[in-house]
Amino acid sequence: MHTELCIDASLHRSPRITSVGGLAGRQTGADTVHLIGTAATPLGGDTITVRISVAAGAHLEVRSVAASLAMPGGQQRHSSAQWHVEVGAGASLIFDPEPMVVVSDASHSVVNTIALQQDSTLWLRERTQIGRFEEASGRWTSAMRCDVGDSPLLRHRVELGNGSISHDALSAPLSMSSTLQYPDDRASEVDLRGGSVRLALAGGGSLTTSVGRRLPPSDSST
Repeated sequence: MHTELCIDASLHRSPRITSVGGLAGRQTGADTVHLIGTAATPLGGDTITVRISVAAGAHLEVRSVAASLAMPGGQQRHSSAQWHVEVGAGASLIFDPEPMVVVSDASHSVVNTIALQQDSTLWLRERTQIGRFEEASGRWTSAMRCDVGDSPLLRHRVELGNGSISHDALSAPLSMSSTLQYPDDRASEVDLRGGSVRLALAGGGSLTTSVGRRLPPSDSST
């Protein structure tokens, strides 16, 4: 199944939402949209394309009502998603869906393409868990490309789970939380107790990541 979802936010009107397939959006506040599943997706063989556009001066929050499950299909185990995000001049976006859980024997890949302006504001969090309880054989990859105007802000790629370069049957990380924030002028910082690292980006933002075996309870809901 192929799913397409478009969310367009503009100043002085409600967000416009169009969707086809297994993912939809529902407006739950003046500037808030929650993602909801309308069918079991992603299954192996499924593709998802999501476009989020926030016009100049507008504000949008995108969340979800529940975690997503990536599951193997009858003939294929891999599914994929592409997220295209544009935040205009003076506009702001908070993107904070519930985690993606990649169940046993499933494989899921994500490509995030983000376009900002110099005075845009972005807070974007991506969270992933390999496996449900006592599962550890799924695989997930994510690539993120973020530009501010014509200048690159971030090029980032990470993979988790079975077959990834970091996989180890004894101590491999199986969860990740990653937050891209722009603008952010804080210095880089390592939080040994919390197990996270914040990296200051040369273009004026930050990327905070943490990995572990399981997403902590405090990080599994917003």
